Amino acid sequence: MPVNDDVFAALANPARREVLRLLLEGPMAAGDLAERFDMRRPSLSEHLRVLREAGLVTEQRVGRNRLYSLQAAPLEEVTTWLHPFERFWRSKLTNLRDLLDEEDL
Repeated sequence: MPVNDDVFAALANPARREVLRLLLEGPMAAGDLAERFDMRRPSLSEHLRVLREAGLVTEQRVGRNRLYSLQAAPLEEVTTWLHPFERFWRSKLTNLRDLLDEEDL
């Protein structure tokens, strides 16, 4: 299954990756997320919008607050897509280790 390009675009930004890491702890209000960053709230709101549109977070209104939650399904698609590349690099590193072990003889 191909991964939506919006997911890769969302993951390309370190601030958005940090938002996702924070949401691993559980849902957080936008204000609580904002306290963790050295940026203006409109900038964080834009990052949250990108993550929401990529399907990586959901937004729920609770009173006056907006609560954000991690949605892991798109990340699973990225992991599945990356798996062949991981096998490729593991093979290369194993070959390098074997070569270095031979040199030590």
